Amino acid sequence: MSHDSDRPRSEAFERGLATRRAVLGDAYVDRSLATADDFSWPMQELTTEVCWDRIWNRPGLDRKSRSILNLGMIAALNRPHELEIHIRGALANGLTREEIREVLLQIAVYCGVPAGVDSFRIARKVFAEIDGAA
Repeated sequence: MSHDSDRPRSEAFERGLATRRAVLGDAYVDRSLATADDFSWPMQELTTEVCWDRIWNRPGLDRKSRSILNLGMIAALNRPHELEIHIRGALANGLTREEIREVLLQIAVYCGVPAGVDSFRIARKVFAEIDGAA
């Protein structure tokens, strides 16, 4: 496994990396990059260049709106690990806990109560960790 800093990076990667760090935090991004091997590095490139630069850096929506969309889509897709990360990101992007609660209630109605229940459970875990009660 080669170190991620040894890999060539495009300008889109660097722009996306800055956005990814701002939303998800340095610790999470550093772990993702450090654990990428030759097999998984192309997924890091795709995610960082396309998702975090070409989409998140578009001017049409602010980061708060993109976070709301992500919470709904990720909950609907039943991706709890990603939901946890994006709840943290939503907080970083300015959503309050009360706004996140409203998003999760809407998820429960449109995606189903089990998705809502899981989403609330994950959000409470994130809030407890942030509050130091985990």
